[in-house]
Amino acid sequence: MEAVLILLLALAYDLLLGEPPAALHPVVWMGKVISLLERGAFSQNAVFQLACGAFMVALCLALFVVPAWLVLRFLEEKSPIAYVLAGAYLLKGNLSVRELARAAGRVRSTLAQQQLEKARTALGALVSRDTRTLSPSLVAAAAVESVAENTADSIIAPLFYFALFGVPGALAYRVVNTLDSMVGYHGRYEYLGKAAARLDDLLNLVPSRLTALLMVVVAPFAGARAASAWRVMWRDHALTESPNAGWSMSAAAGALGVTLEKVGHYRLGEAPAEPSEESIGRAVRMMYYCVALAVLAYLVLQGVGFVRPA
Repeated sequence: MEAVLILLLALAYDLLLGEPPAALHPVVWMGKVISLLERGAFSQNAVFQLACGAFMVALCLALFVVPAWLVLRFLEEKSPIAYVLAGAYLLKGNLSVRELARAAGRVRSTLAQQQLEKARTALGALVSRDTRTLSPSLVAAAAVESVAENTADSIIAPLFYFALFGVPGALAYRVVNTLDSMVGYHGRYEYLGKAAARLDDLLNLVPSRLTALLMVVVAPFAGARAASAWRVMWRDHALTESPNAGWSMSAAAGALGVTLEKVGHYRLGEAPAEPSEESIGRAVRMMYYCVALAVLAYLVLQGVGFVRPA
């Protein structure tokens, strides 16, 4: 029951209160440590970058996962209530349901008000690409893509690793995912971020595909189309550079009956319709339904004794 309570309290915290203060947010502290390590790791030497990148992954995992595991084990023996509360707080720090919906909602509302510049600025909270020249439909497309991808990265993946390995598993996933988001890109971090990027790809293999399947199942409840989601998912999932992002994004494109395009990179979907602010709203509804179905599946598996988090 402790694991179930941890999950439900973490989701309740997220949905009712949103993000913890920055000073107490686990992911904020991960970012601070990564930034500090990055300053001393950059070099033009590829071998040095590779070694530093692998060391950063190992050190960050040790700094954030091991202490959390030790504290939780101690609290579990001394005070079940403190154990549940601490576990819920740490797990919530790895989930971003409400913040994802709010960020997408800001893009949607400004597009609905035909305030394109504000919509482009709001989109900056969701994507790393240059938003200054995007048309309204491309702004909407980017928002839908981000909701779909982050449903996997920021919600389903942490829940998946929580189900397998408890709170430390969710923390370990978030450490790797944060490293990948900060140093896992090509260019300056081509070698420094390679260890984090490859490990993140590996950790997201199952959650990304699971998220796409969840989107297919929940599509009708969000006013979307399951058959089209399934068809486009299988056809277009490999069109993105990432081996994982294309799964949920293509499923969303098919479900919503729109084309999602990042100019010069990919074009997902079979329908000629361009996404709009209404598409963003339906993508957020699909995200909520995916969370509900994932939690229901976890509770069922817990009930039959299939998952027992550490």
